Amino acid sequence: MHYGVCIFPTDYAIHPAEIGKAAEERGFESLWFPEHTHIPASRATPYPPGGELPKEYSHTHDPFIALGMAAAVTKKLRLATGICLVIERDPIVLAKEVATLDFLSEGRAIFGIGAGWNVEEMNNHGTEFKTRWKLLRERIEAMKAIWRDEEASYKGEFVEFERIWSWPKPKQAPHPPILLGGHGPKTLERVVRYCDGWMPIAPFAGDMASSIAKLHEVAKNAGRDPKTISVTTFMSPPDEELLDGYAKAGVERAIFQLPSASREEILPMLDNLAKFIRQS
Repeated sequence: MHYGVCIFPTDYAIHPAEIGKAAEERGFESLWFPEHTHIPASRATPYPPGGELPKEYSHTHDPFIALGMAAAVTKKLRLATGICLVIERDPIVLAKEVATLDFLSEGRAIFGIGAGWNVEEMNNHGTEFKTRWKLLRERIEAMKAIWRDEEASYKGEFVEFERIWSWPKPKQAPHPPILLGGHGPKTLERVVRYCDGWMPIAPFAGDMASSIAKLHEVAKNAGRDPKTISVTTFMSPPDEELLDGYAKAGVERAIFQLPSASREEILPMLDNLAKFIRQS
């Protein structure tokens, strides 16, 4: 099982290049950056875990620029969005950003995606909450066409364009792995329909062996080989017994969550978490 770390890259935290280099030096497989383009000051949508929304949500760097900084100082580290809010981005521009990161990093990008929870945030991008999942699917399908075809086109309810040229194409063929974050039966159906992997938040995923068995059942019923779908656990507890259970259940990758903090706080945390890599 591979191990990665996730951190909100912010204007007051450790520099993206420094944590990228430090993560690679300690043997981590991947570095994950989430995103929020902004946070509406109205704060009408409650924070899902409850309480006040943490400061980092309104201080994040753009994930692709931040990952590019990390890419420039590393050679093997996988560079991942965890997650990218596809429903808040133009699919043609986003396809270019993902392909550019993957091309310039020699095929190290992982594209973690989700549909978001902040109603006002997505409304500011012209996205309606109730149709966000269909919009996400269409944008992913359109991006796949851009990555795959020399002359791409797409026609859907929310996304439509005719015969475009767009390079670079991703280094990874046909594209970087697309991992969908979320939980529940509909999430599994979406993973099977248009993604390469499932990325549940570990504390909310329930028993991983049962959850993965359900994912495989959904895949088989849809005529898809379960072996083509990876599982990555997000916010994985740093607990040896739990991680061993994840590995036995078929989890490919476990991601540890770090606070958005200074290098003085983060580097010792990386040292402590790296022991799980040495034990595996």
